[in-house]
Amino acid sequence: MPIPDDVTGDEIDQDVRQELQSLPKGLAEDVARNLVMVAKLIDEDPEQAYGYSKVALRLASRVAAVREAAGFAAYANQKYSEALAEFRAARRMTGGVELWPVMADCERGLGRPEKALDMAGAPEVHKLDKAGQVEMRLVAAGARRDMGQIDAAIVTLQSPELASSSVQPWTARLRYAYGDALLAAGREDEAREWFAKAIEADKDGSTDASDRLAELDGVEFVDAFQDDEADVEAEETASADVEPESAPRAETAAPAVVDLDLDAEAAVADDVDVDVADDGVADEGVERDKD
Repeated sequence: MPIPDDVTGDEIDQDVRQELQSLPKGLAEDVARNLVMVAKLIDEDPEQAYGYSKVALRLASRVAAVREAAGFAAYANQKYSEALAEFRAARRMTGGVELWPVMADCERGLGRPEKALDMAGAPEVHKLDKAGQVEMRLVAAGARRDMGQIDAAIVTLQSPELASSSVQPWTARLRYAYGDALLAAGREDEAREWFAKAIEADKDGSTDASDRLAELDGVEFVDAFQDDEADVEAEETASADVEPESAPRAETAAPAVVDLDLDAEAAVADDVDVDVADDGVADEGVERDKD
């Protein structure tokens, strides 16, 4: 796959660069450039990022950073089985636990929420840093919701990190997930409060909390593209009645609009009175469903 000339491979971080030192210099540069393209495109064009990850994987499958990048590219394209295999390979190479939460989320993607919950209670979770533990809590709550256990999802998200007033990189997502779970449980007033708190922490727009809060307040969003198209059609219809037949008529094409509306679960549950768990992912008072 073509790579822009201004991508040199030097853009990768020092740890990855050290891993690539085991390769011949020319090969290391090629792999590095492909990894840079994966990082640049994984959010805006995940399919193309996946293509670059496959090239890097073909060139250096024994490098942990390459297997990890391939895993994230597959994950971004919802290829959960492939992503899980790559994450497992990277973990075997490094012995680290950093990928544990995303591996558990792959289990969710494969329709195995019970397995994700098992991973949430594994010893590896205690080895994660704070960000990893919060991520694991989010995955576990998602697994509970997959199983229809809305109240248990709410309990799982209750934590010192949620109660803290300090803003961390994960704060907006954690507050948003809690608000979304409350809304799914029919607790609309509380959901509104936590969406508002998510907005306070969401400095880079990582969530759509503002849109969700506006919807709860009854604000309707109007599609500007569709309105413009309707106005043009109305003007053309009106002008057709009065302009001479020889007058030229411009054709107007409106760009396609993709509606990314995220539906919350419709389940409604009774309120639960629980204590905040000081550590671990799920509250011990919540029983886990087993197959």
